[in-house]
Amino acid sequence: MPPPTTIDALLVTAVFSRYADALAWARQRLTDVFGPVALAGEPYSFHHTDYYTAAMGPGLKKQLFAFEKLVPLAKLADDKHVAIELENELLQSGQYPEQRPINIDPGLLNLGKFMLATTKDNAQRIYLRDGIFAEVTLYFKDGEFCPWPWTYADYREPAVGEFLLCAREYYKQRLAKAEVET
Repeated sequence: MPPPTTIDALLVTAVFSRYADALAWARQRLTDVFGPVALAGEPYSFHHTDYYTAAMGPGLKKQLFAFEKLVPLAKLADDKHVAIELENELLQSGQYPEQRPINIDPGLLNLGKFMLATTKDNAQRIYLRDGIFAEVTLYFKDGEFCPWPWTYADYREPAVGEFLLCAREYYKQRLAKAEVET
């Protein structure tokens, strides 16, 4: 396997559900697919919108995971399709009464930005392929991740910014290590 390059990014997934055991299930399944988790944020209250309440129920918790292995930027659409498959896997298990017991959103972090994959088009999103769009959700400036006008409210939370700063430092270390090895 070739060493990572600056066009490789850190895979970060945001997972939310009202069930702690569903979050744990998602972490394990994501690890099965993407490899070990390098960083795991603490679950936090996802109370910023009622958009998901009908399908997922109230009292949602969200958790962020950053993975050890760096991935090519071109993999974002594939990773979103994997996330959709995992969501469907849990739904089909019949363990939960909701029509959507979990939501898994993959994103990529590099030195200048954090971007998310989505199936929903909007003015600020760019079509990748196979029904998947990308959005630069946060940009890095003056030592912090900054929101755009369209940035979801939960990604404006201080805990998210702190997690992404840690993830960015991890990413920098991975790039430096790869440079030394080449």
